[in-house]
Amino acid sequence: MVKKEQRLGVLLWFRISRFYNRNIKLTNQNLKKTNLSMAQFDVIAQLGATEESTQKALADRLVVTKGNITQLLAKLEAQGLICRRKQGKEKYIALTELGRQCYAENVPVQEAFQQSQFDKLTRAEQKQLLELLKKLDG
Repeated sequence: MVKKEQRLGVLLWFRISRFYNRNIKLTNQNLKKTNLSMAQFDVIAQLGATEESTQKALADRLVVTKGNITQLLAKLEAQGLICRRKQGKEKYIALTELGRQCYAENVPVQEAFQQSQFDKLTRAEQKQLLELLKKLDG
């Protein structure tokens, strides 16, 4: 027989999974209009928040491998959205003018969409949820 505590854990997992999967589906639909994958969008969003970043620091923030970040950056560079420069052993990544324009046009829209996903919760509940999720993450 399944204990009530275990059943609650399964219910929480299902509920979080459903919310996440629905959100990802809608996010992908929204990003389709930008011609960016979710990973590419994440790079644009991360770089737009800073002047530039080392490739290693960017990979760490995105939680991707060295090979994945290299491939991802090559595609964005081919689209003219980022530029790379090497200084010593470090590779630095920055948005181009076209990349900054992409950031300005798309990141606020995606941020507003993500915020709207939590509009059923009060601001206090949103903060509480964030703290609870952080607790689970650490």
